[in-house]
Amino acid sequence: MRIVRAVFALPGYWLATALALVWGAPLARFRVARHGDLLVCAGLPRWAFGRGGTTIGAVYLTRGTVSEAVLRHEAVHRQQWRRYGLAFIVLYFAAGLDPLRNRFEIEAGLEDGGYRRRAATVIPTTAAGAGAPDAPAPTARPAREDRPPRPGAR
Repeated sequence: MRIVRAVFALPGYWLATALALVWGAPLARFRVARHGDLLVCAGLPRWAFGRGGTTIGAVYLTRGTVSEAVLRHEAVHRQQWRRYGLAFIVLYFAAGLDPLRNRFEIEAGLEDGGYRRRAATVIPTTAAGAGAPDAPAPTARPAREDRPPRPGAR
């Protein structure tokens, strides 16, 4: 496994790091900070990265999301890049774009990354809202014949 990592993953990791620096450093006006093994390019325009920030190789690209918790989260993404190299791109997107279900985001720590679990949707079991006397009755969707026709529908 070490040979595979040395031959494939590490060169991809270093290439990704170099390309991210070429992208991020000029946009950050060459103000690159080091936080452990993570290089941080902050002050970038919003179009230069995804979500609150993006780690590519060892480089974290962001506008200003640099709390200790977020940097801890992004450091795990750096380790993932180091482990998988350029294959991390395909693996990350194959894991899904929903961060709450993406195994790489879960491994990095959802709370540290600023992700919150969605509140569960509760569906009342009775028309009065699960027996609550002052709960409003749920509104029913109109029957098909009561709805106006869709544009272009016959």
